[in-house]
Amino acid sequence: MPLVRVTMLKGKAPEYIHQLSQSIYESLVEAYLMPENDMFQIIEQLDTGSLIYDRRFGIDGERSDDFVLINIECDARRRSEKQAFVARLVQKLAASPGLSPNDVFVRLSTNTVMDDWSFGGGKVASDIQYPAA
Repeated sequence: MPLVRVTMLKGKAPEYIHQLSQSIYESLVEAYLMPENDMFQIIEQLDTGSLIYDRRFGIDGERSDDFVLINIECDARRRSEKQAFVARLVQKLAASPGLSPNDVFVRLSTNTVMDDWSFGGGKVASDIQYPAA
C-alpha cells in the first residue's frame, strides 16, 4: 500500500508525467512486492526556486533541472528489497521518461501496522477482508 509523492520542477508534458508515474508503479510491483493495481500517487510540480537541492551531494556527477524527489510511504521491507527496488526504479526511469540516475532522490518511509491506513469507507485497512490471491 505505498503512497507515492513525487516532487519536481514545473514544465513537464503530460506524457512525461505518465511515463514517470508508470515507471514508478512498475518498479514497485516488480521489485518491492507491491500488489498490482495498488496505485496511489501525488505528482506535484513546483515553480523554480521552490524546490531547493544540492546538485552534487552524495553522488558522482551532477543533478539537473530534471531532479525528482520520490517519497514512498508503505509497510516495512527488508534491506535487500529496498536495494532491489531503488536499482530497478532508476533503471526504469532512465528508460522512460529518460531520467538520469543522478536526478532520482528516493525517501522510503515505513508504516508499521495496517491501522495506519484507510482506503475509504470509514474503515482502517486492517478491518478489510482481502480476496485470496
